[in-house]
Amino acid sequence: MLQASSLPSRVRPRTVSLWLFLAAALVVAMVVIGGITRLTESGLSITQWKPISGIIPPLNAAQWQAEFDNYKRIPEYQQINRGMTLAGFQAIFFWEYVHRLLGRVVGMVYLLPFLYFWARGSLPRGYAPRLGALVALIVLQGAIGWWMVSSGLTKRTDVSHIRLAIHLVTALTLLAGTVWTALDLRDLAATRLARPARLRAFAAAALVLLFTQIMFGAFTAGLDAGYAFSSWPLMGNEIFPAATPMTEPMWRNAIDNPIVVQFIHRWLAFVAAAGVVALGWRAIRADAPRIGGIAIALVAGQILLGIATLLSGVEIVVAVAHQANAALLLIAAICAAHAVGRRTI
Repeated sequence: MLQASSLPSRVRPRTVSLWLFLAAALVVAMVVIGGITRLTESGLSITQWKPISGIIPPLNAAQWQAEFDNYKRIPEYQQINRGMTLAGFQAIFFWEYVHRLLGRVVGMVYLLPFLYFWARGSLPRGYAPRLGALVALIVLQGAIGWWMVSSGLTKRTDVSHIRLAIHLVTALTLLAGTVWTALDLRDLAATRLARPARLRAFAAAALVLLFTQIMFGAFTAGLDAGYAFSSWPLMGNEIFPAATPMTEPMWRNAIDNPIVVQFIHRWLAFVAAAGVVALGWRAIRADAPRIGGIAIALVAGQILLGIATLLSGVEIVVAVAHQANAALLLIAAICAAHAVGRRTI
């Protein structure tokens, strides 16, 4: 069997894969910090987008007061946080600043190694376009982040839940593509006979269900729908509250109505879970028992964390754990899908 040494000496699939696994870990951290930012209502504390100069936080009393004055001009302060102290502002500023700073770090972790590996000819044939697409996606994600924040700076007191969902789903698409590519490169490092894994139809269906469930999780967070009912399995005393006010057209309720969104998120979870469990079982049968078992275990953990988030009244530690586990579950599902789609020449 031809080993990785049969590749051109300048090509480094294992090194490139390790870089991508590091980048994926940072994306997970970004998702977690983003969840904290949302739950602490910190996302609108920085009202300007300064990709370069924004790296430096306020360093003296005058700079802090200028940032606070900018925040006082937006509806969130005027309608919700009027009377907030400078210390209170600094507390919410912290999480948004960390979120943006980490975003810049993630961007550099994608861009700079890509340019280095590409310039040295260390990328295996056919991988430069795929990796370039991941770099482009992280740049796009930064723009989407500001597009999301800007929705809450003029007329609203919060960001658009639809833009929030797009922001999260884009981040998780980046995570999925990064992990899948890293796994392909890891296989190539083991043997030159390895070809990029194929996404099988049933695996794609399971992943679509999982992404859809995560999207409704973002709708739930953006609409504060998790606070609508803190009981489970019933919403109050009913499966679905009969007195729920509905809007027209009816389909908008699935996106904009907090009660309907919570209902969908509650029960779509079990459909998505069934898909991932089936995928995990396929991975076990495809000689990947560890990753299949991990995927199934994370599904169970995610459902329990979702229920705990509701019952706790969206207690921040539980809610953040729920979002972090969602990112880990996605990674496990991607690994399982890759395992069942692995192929050699």
